[in-house]
Amino acid sequence: MPTISIVFGILLSALGLGAYVGTGSESVTALIPAFLGAPILLCGIIAGIFSKARMHVMHVAALLGLLGTAPLAMALPKVGTLIAGTAERPFATTMQLAMGTISVVFLAFCVKSFIDARRARKS
Repeated sequence: MPTISIVFGILLSALGLGAYVGTGSESVTALIPAFLGAPILLCGIIAGIFSKARMHVMHVAALLGLLGTAPLAMALPKVGTLIAGTAERPFATTMQLAMGTISVVFLAFCVKSFIDARRARKS
């Protein structure tokens, strides 16, 4: 799970940096995915180094992944206007969809990992 956290942290950080550069470095809000990805990346590194803290750190990473799904809820109602080409800020909506989707996939990996760990402890 630490490796998955590192990968998704890098993905979110790259998305945020790419969005920031893609908007001409005008708005700091384009870095929001990076602000979420960096702590997830850090959690993955810490969990990989300190095995005793792995469970707690991975729960923090999962919570951050859950927070990352919020933009998806904000962007889903705008998908129709995005497809129609009438969206007010199409790049922002696309970045929200991307961040939310990455976070949902990461959260699914977290939940699967937690279930597998619980089953392994029982047996």
